[in-house]
Amino acid sequence: MSSVTDYEELATTAGRELEEATPQEILQWAADHFGKRFCVTSSMEDAVVAHLASSVLPGVDVVFLDTGYHFAETIGTRDAVAATMPVNVITLTPKLTVAEQDAQYGPHLHDRDPDLCCSLRKVEPLNRGLGAYDAWATGLRRDESPSRANTPVVAWDPKRRKVKLAPIARWTQEDVDAYVQANGVLLNPLLWEGYTSIGCSPLSCTAKPGEGESGRAGRWAGSGKTECGIHL
Repeated sequence: MSSVTDYEELATTAGRELEEATPQEILQWAADHFGKRFCVTSSMEDAVVAHLASSVLPGVDVVFLDTGYHFAETIGTRDAVAATMPVNVITLTPKLTVAEQDAQYGPHLHDRDPDLCCSLRKVEPLNRGLGAYDAWATGLRRDESPSRANTPVVAWDPKRRKVKLAPIARWTQEDVDAYVQANGVLLNPLLWEGYTSIGCSPLSCTAKPGEGESGRAGRWAGSGKTECGIHL
């Protein structure tokens, strides 16, 4: 099975049949169908999905977007994952360095036009990097925000024409915490400092949420922006 139509039908069927499956079962399905043409993407907020995937497909590719704006702790988490887990970490970079982007678009593009900045530094590199794969897994969860409430565990990604998995879509934060504790999964140290969703380091991109705010409230706070564009 290799045609786009076949994969779209496969994803649609799997989304229904695997709705109640465990993350490991969902990832095993991906490993069985796609093998090395399957990867996991990670922001290195934690290594939960990478850890889950490595349990069914040791050596799985874990794709990380190095935007040039990351916290040092995020880069450190990536390096720790690569050094200690049975995965193959692949780092993708934008076509323009931060300095080149500043020269072409002006400094602090993330403050003036965050959608364009995310498109240049996240969406385009990921689209390019996913060219080597037929399926990819993310760490999206339904409880993270209203925009993610209907995330399917397996779906067809029409923009990239690939199968997209969200193996922990049905998990809550409590489920994640329990898995991390039971398995000693690596976490970004910034989570211990009050950050609940970690993206790029400029304050306009990532801040600590206020009392009683949702976990992603600190992302692009005050701008009305809720997603970088990868999952739209």
